[in-house]
Amino acid sequence: MSHTSSSSEQSTLYQRPVELLQQLVRFDTTNPPGNEAACIAYLGNLLREVGIESTIVARDAARPNLIARLKGHGNAPPLLLQGHVDVVTTEKQQWQHPPFEGNIHDGYVWGRGTLDMKGGVAMMVAAFMRAKAEEASLAGDVLLAVLSDEEASGEYGAKYLVENHAELFKDVRYAIGEFGGFTMYIAGQRFYPIQVMEKKTCGLRVTIHGPGGHGALPMRGGTVARLGHFIQIMDEQRLPVHITSVTRQMIGALASSLSTSIGPMLLQMLEPTQTNVILERLGPSSQTFDPLLHNTANITMIRGGEKNNVIPSEFVIELDGRLLPGYGPEDMIAEMLQLVGDDIELEVTSYDPGPAEADMGFFDTLAGILQEADPQGTPLPTLLPAVTDGRFFSRLGIQTYGFLPMSLPENFNFTQTVHAADERIPVEAVEFGTRAIYEALVRNRP
Repeated sequence: MSHTSSSSEQSTLYQRPVELLQQLVRFDTTNPPGNEAACIAYLGNLLREVGIESTIVARDAARPNLIARLKGHGNAPPLLLQGHVDVVTTEKQQWQHPPFEGNIHDGYVWGRGTLDMKGGVAMMVAAFMRAKAEEASLAGDVLLAVLSDEEASGEYGAKYLVENHAELFKDVRYAIGEFGGFTMYIAGQRFYPIQVMEKKTCGLRVTIHGPGGHGALPMRGGTVARLGHFIQIMDEQRLPVHITSVTRQMIGALASSLSTSIGPMLLQMLEPTQTNVILERLGPSSQTFDPLLHNTANITMIRGGEKNNVIPSEFVIELDGRLLPGYGPEDMIAEMLQLVGDDIELEVTSYDPGPAEADMGFFDTLAGILQEADPQGTPLPTLLPAVTDGRFFSRLGIQTYGFLPMSLPENFNFTQTVHAADERIPVEAVEFGTRAIYEALVRNRP
């Protein structure tokens, strides 16, 4: 594995973001354990080659974060570019091409992190270096934060910075991070969802009690039966419908751009009495919309029983709960009890709060950049059903936009390729995104 090149090649690497991405992929930053230090040091040296000094801020030297700043004219608030270099595991996955070599095949860069999110970091760093090299006129400062530990808890990354070094982000109003800006095809038309909000994590624990006994004796209606009933309800039924402002805007924009047959059907999803009916009619396509219209809770772990000949009298079920903007743990508890009944024990085990509404002040600028890059595409706001480091920066009043633009072919499924075997990104998508992020830097106006 080599990360060396001549000084002149390094200083112009911003002109070759694909090559920069290849270099980043070659650092194995699988989290856990992360080991992001070598990758972060490489980026620090790269910035130094073009005259940009950076600061390392770390809770643990093996899990550092890099902060760098380009000075602007002070006429606009600083703009934050934030991205992480840790990646998820490749264990037990079968890859066509090695996941940590960053090789190019069939017009794609292959490797773990090409989509999530070393591809985005390469775009950001390349745009940042270009702004320095070309002495771009910046209305406000541009702050670059390359982070560790997003794929776990953020305890060494964004969460640590926000809780211990908030002064680094003073006066920042908007940030660019993951996920959004990539091509989404619906009925053959191109859309570019820009993430403006994300759902909130709300971990749940359900405890079910009932009669246990000897494994040799029949047990009807016992704890196992109650567990089965609970699982069946969670599999077959949804929590109540909620129409948030972002989802209303998103579906409205889709409906107005699509055909007279599809558009009105999508609009019916905004009628709570019709939402689930339309989702059923959409079939597999409903997965795009379903989590944007409901709080959700999925069973992820079940524990119970200690011995083969003893029927357990208790089961503990862990659920991954996700809340829509504007809703809190008390809403999740109320909705769960309404769904499954109150004869269970239910507690919240974790919760990350977030803003109830999006600050849309930078949205039109970002949408305009994509509209110019692809006049046949339609930008639209979207809610992410998962979470990113944006939830931590929101505690400082910073609005993160998921804006890592990627021009993707129609047969490429972004969501099924992230975290999966054969993660890859089109070469052209990296160049497309780098140009778009550079435009965002220079268009950050008061």
